[in-house]
Amino acid sequence: MPVSPVKTRIPLTSLGHLITEVKKQLFGIEAPASSELTGLRKYFNSYTLQGRRNYVLATYGVFALTAAAYWMHRQHQKENQAPSSTA
Repeated sequence: MPVSPVKTRIPLTSLGHLITEVKKQLFGIEAPASSELTGLRKYFNSYTLQGRRNYVLATYGVFALTAAAYWMHRQHQKENQAPSSTA
């Protein structure tokens, strides 16, 4: 059976924690200090819980906007097709 080269120090309760450990141990990538994060990376990053949360909220927002636009488009099409029968 193959053995993973990653030795976890934390329980694997979260995929984000697992990815962080793999970055540290296999690739030598350390999380930047909070003062190094500037611009959008300050709010959208994979290093902090707040940054991960912001990614999730942005994704949900895009889904909600897409669903609302689709729903409004369907309602508009139904209104345009209904008054076509005048005698």
